[in-house]
Amino acid sequence: MDINDFDYDLPEELIAQEPSAVRSESRLLVVNKKNGTYQDKIFKDIIDYFHPGDVLVRNNTKVLPVRLFGIKGGTNAHVEILLLKDLGNDVHEALTGNAKAVKKGSIIHFGNNTLKAECIEVKDEGIRLYKFYYQGIFLERLEEVGKMPLPPYIHKQLLNNDRYQTVYAKVAGSSAAPTAGFHFTEDLFSQLKKKGVEILDITLHIGLGTFRPVKAATIEEHHMHSEYYEISPMVAKQLNKAKTEHRRIIALGTTSTRTLEANFSKYGCFKDSKEETNIFIYPGYSYCAIDALITNFHLPKSTLIMLVSAFMGMEFTLEVYRHAVKEKYRFFSFGDAMFIYDE
Repeated sequence: MDINDFDYDLPEELIAQEPSAVRSESRLLVVNKKNGTYQDKIFKDIIDYFHPGDVLVRNNTKVLPVRLFGIKGGTNAHVEILLLKDLGNDVHEALTGNAKAVKKGSIIHFGNNTLKAECIEVKDEGIRLYKFYYQGIFLERLEEVGKMPLPPYIHKQLLNNDRYQTVYAKVAGSSAAPTAGFHFTEDLFSQLKKKGVEILDITLHIGLGTFRPVKAATIEEHHMHSEYYEISPMVAKQLNKAKTEHRRIIALGTTSTRTLEANFSKYGCFKDSKEETNIFIYPGYSYCAIDALITNFHLPKSTLIMLVSAFMGMEFTLEVYRHAVKEKYRFFSFGDAMFIYDE
């Protein structure tokens, strides 16, 4: 499939540079993929589209300040790294800016030398493995010198880092946020529970698998990087019960979607697991785990718009996106949302 099939025209002014003033008052495009209709709403209206017995699955990963700016020892070259994955024993996989300057054995100094990293392996696509050295607790040093890993299309600095977290973020480990969750407040979750909706948490630590751009001419050539996920025994049990009882499983975000689909397609049911997945969902994929999806509007030619296209069809997806552009919805991480269902 040609990557250009997933392109669309987006005026730059529709790329949201900051979150909405109130989480639940961003806009919501409600899409019925069964009859091909859509309605313009406010996000808090999403309550009206849930039924008693529905199961909402959210990704409770927490974003760390993993964007680091350092100086290479010996040359004083400026080096930016984005931590992607904790490999244990103070070794981290990281995406490296100015990667050509960083060879095996290079030492990068951060902050006031409270944190330094040695490159111990050079990998493809600007990826390096670093061994970190520090005094005290690594996460405390990271909080001191690291910055939140905002996407490159966001040019404003956040006044409050909590706005690049969901209100239910719990398990630290992500290099990006599960942004569809930004629209929810504790009050909305309380209203859902009162309505009889079950809310379950899974964890997928977001890395390159989610946000790496597609550079190949055809999507089948794209290399999907793996990401770590966890589903607990209790959550697996509740999900299987919902499936047996034909209750809707609604994924909050594309990362929840990929976790659920990866797990169910591998085991034929939901199974408690702590493992990696590099699932790549694009048109032709048959969904087996979820029944509805809450998601933001994604970048042209991205793996995320491909995932959405697989869920509601390529042509209809582009039609919906054209409507969102016409109605001046806000796009990408801090933008507005869609609720996609088929009944």
